[in-house]
Amino acid sequence: MPYHACNRRAVILACAAFAMTSSASAQSAFGEIDPEMPAIELPGLNQYAPTVPDGAMATDFRSVSLDARLVEGGETISDGLVWRVFDSVPGRDGKLPLIASSEGGNAEFAFPPGDYFLHVAFGRAAVSKRLTVPASGPVPPQSLTLNAGGLVLNALSGEDMRIPPEDLTFSIYTATPDLEGERGLIVADVRPDTVIRLNAGTYHVVSDYGAHNASIRSDIHIEAGKLTEATIEHRAAELTLKLVSEPGGEAIADTAWSILTASGDPIGESVGAFSTIILAEGDYTAIARNKERVFQRDFKVEAGRNTDVEVLMAE
Repeated sequence: MPYHACNRRAVILACAAFAMTSSASAQSAFGEIDPEMPAIELPGLNQYAPTVPDGAMATDFRSVSLDARLVEGGETISDGLVWRVFDSVPGRDGKLPLIASSEGGNAEFAFPPGDYFLHVAFGRAAVSKRLTVPASGPVPPQSLTLNAGGLVLNALSGEDMRIPPEDLTFSIYTATPDLEGERGLIVADVRPDTVIRLNAGTYHVVSDYGAHNASIRSDIHIEAGKLTEATIEHRAAELTLKLVSEPGGEAIADTAWSILTASGDPIGESVGAFSTIILAEGDYTAIARNKERVFQRDFKVEAGRNTDVEVLMAE
């Protein structure tokens, strides 16, 4: 029976995470196929002793049908799946050998009787299951439930200024740090409006606006069978620095720029008549060097207010 997501919208402020979900079908809700597959975590190998006794000859292949769903009782996923089937007996390298794979929707394989290990991925969402193929009797179809949803990320500067996509990237991490305090990276350099398929749960998202200090961290919860759209609000702005001989004058070429925080920490350096930089809200100092002469100006960055910062040459 099809399922539908509810409708609710919220904006993420700093580290508080909320989301809007919209209705989505199992077949096409989550966009283009993600070529990157999640890591496969295999259980202890001693859990998979062969069911065919030693010396037995498995001459008859049995057909096994496979399908996957986002949620229990939902529609089967018709595209975007990657199926992998592993033998239960480790190879010489100690790993379970990959014996079959398939891409698309439902799959069908033929195996000799025995134990196998199924793994299906849908983007970054994945689930595994043990499969026993009997020597006789029916082989029931195998239906795997991914318990997965989708995530689409975007960001604003200030309260309502949309950030250009080329200036924005996201990284998605596990929500819980390990014993060393590090979070596991799931996927990096995610662009806005990109659908990422994930198992249901909470994830830690880092939004980077520009290449310097405008970053926001948020925890976002993904619900199974739903497409979650999250918009993060950055407290930052884009500034264009110019060295001028008079207010409103022409920018002077061959100028080397340094930006310092209010505490004197360096943020970035560049060379040119115009220096464009994205900075988090706060107080800064711009230092301009031109022909052995040095000029500076203190300035303030306000969230969502993109503006020019003129450094005036003084005799």
